[in-house]
Amino acid sequence: MADLNKLLQIKGVFAAGTFDDNGNLTGFAGDISEDHAAMAASMSAANMHMARMQCDGFTAMSGEGGWTPATGFALSGPGFSVCVMDNTGVFARNGEASFNEIFKAMQA
Repeated sequence: MADLNKLLQIKGVFAAGTFDDNGNLTGFAGDISEDHAAMAASMSAANMHMARMQCDGFTAMSGEGGWTPATGFALSGPGFSVCVMDNTGVFARNGEASFNEIFKAMQA
């Protein structure tokens, strides 16, 4: 399981959580309510399922490897982003956070 408090130490990250493959919240920390963390867990699991399906499709259409297995995704708005890898996600402020740093820490 991811060390959520360690992820919160990354510049720009203000919330982190874990979820199971069915989208159930299994842990959270930071500046987020339990209700919002549960909603994010459900969204993150659904998006991971879509990412896996899309990567399988890209592999089939292109005939190229390197797409699978899908391990994560990022979704960005003007001010905030969510980065998800496997069953862990973080919320970050765009002007402060580095996606490279976030995903490197999530792979550790």
